[in-house]
Amino acid sequence: MKIQNTFLNILFYLSVLLFFLGFNFTDSPPSGWYLQTLPNLNGKQINDIIFLDSLNGLAVARQTSDSSYILKTTNGGDNWTILYRSFLAMVKIQFININTGYAVGAYLFKTTNGGFNWNQVTAPPISPENLYVLNEDTIWIISSESMTGGVFRTTNGGLNWTQQPSGSGNPDKIYMYNARIGFIVDNTGTNNLRKTTDGGDSWFTVVSGQGFYDMKFIDSLTGWRAKDYIKKTTDGGLTWIQQTLPTGIPGHQIVWGMRNFSVINKDSLWGGYSSVIFPNLQYRGVLYRTTNGGNNWYYQIPDTTLNVPLYNYISFINKNIGWGYTLNSTVNRGIHTTTGGDTTFLSSITQIATELPKNYKLYQNYPNPFNPITKIKFNILKSADINIKVFDITGKEVAILLNERIFPGTYETTFEANKLPSGMYFYSLIVDGKIIDTKKAMLIK
Repeated sequence: MKIQNTFLNILFYLSVLLFFLGFNFTDSPPSGWYLQTLPNLNGKQINDIIFLDSLNGLAVARQTSDSSYILKTTNGGDNWTILYRSFLAMVKIQFININTGYAVGAYLFKTTNGGFNWNQVTAPPISPENLYVLNEDTIWIISSESMTGGVFRTTNGGLNWTQQPSGSGNPDKIYMYNARIGFIVDNTGTNNLRKTTDGGDSWFTVVSGQGFYDMKFIDSLTGWRAKDYIKKTTDGGLTWIQQTLPTGIPGHQIVWGMRNFSVINKDSLWGGYSSVIFPNLQYRGVLYRTTNGGNNWYYQIPDTTLNVPLYNYISFINKNIGWGYTLNSTVNRGIHTTTGGDTTFLSSITQIATELPKNYKLYQNYPNPFNPITKIKFNILKSADINIKVFDITGKEVAILLNERIFPGTYETTFEANKLPSGMYFYSLIVDGKIIDTKKAMLIK
């Protein structure tokens, strides 16, 4: 009897174990990410953060009426140490190698020993909001202040500075690809994207009324810029095509958009800033990823229990090692992966039937007319490389909704046109490079 009871107990506990192993816990966070926190800074917010390699990173925190801090990690963000404290505000930090870096706020500061010591660099009498450091000689600092702001450049390490003509409205963002090519924007004013090809001696408008929160180029022609949307250029920024971000699946309605991203190579990018809303108005950060240069973006929610509301700092140093942090918030926390994040990614493209269709078919979008979101359904007869592209009335490509190889079935995707003007648009189903059908869609705002 005793042996029988023991055997029954073993069966009972084994069945419990199998139940837990087999149960699908939908609220558990995806694997591959873990939480990182920064020290308690008495309510001060992290304004900027950078990672130089898999181990070394720095961050700046400030309170305008109190002291600022510079922090450093040497173990990939697991632990942070306060290296420097100043009563002068610091809002942006950039390093050109493991030892040499700069920080701006009330003034411009420089370190040559990895952030342990900082010295003030002679700079114009402004309060810089942003900077771009090409090397120890060539530095740009900018301020959007209407009377004293503008774009300032030094080519001798800060001994002399020249104010460069920046057009109407002083910028609050600057990105330089190299010593000649770069962009500025005044996000709160004219919001015109302006470009230089002579190191800032002159700037010209390439896009009116559209700025950027983040911008990165992989060569002189190909780059991306984000400002709730994500757009790509292949002609040096003269024209831009908006890429479609997923809007979420049932239960995961994504809000906001992308404001920050990291480029691993020409195909692989990660982005962030969006959130999904869980019950009781709990926000959880969303990470975007593409593996084909942005033609298709997917998303994952790395956290359902750790209370990270968004990721407005994204950095990957290779395909496996990356971070997502919340900045300008009292949260002061983030996540880290050494395995490339979770393996599961979601998309707004939904397979709604698996039965083998009789032929390829592109359905009329619904609703139509629409404002600003509409659904597009299509049938796929056999496995193929499928594209769905959207064009304006002039034939200009304005969006790529799908660009991947998919299996037979019936699918539905979402076209979100909140950044496009009212008018007639055309969308095409393209199978293995051949246009199968094209239909009209009317956007009315």
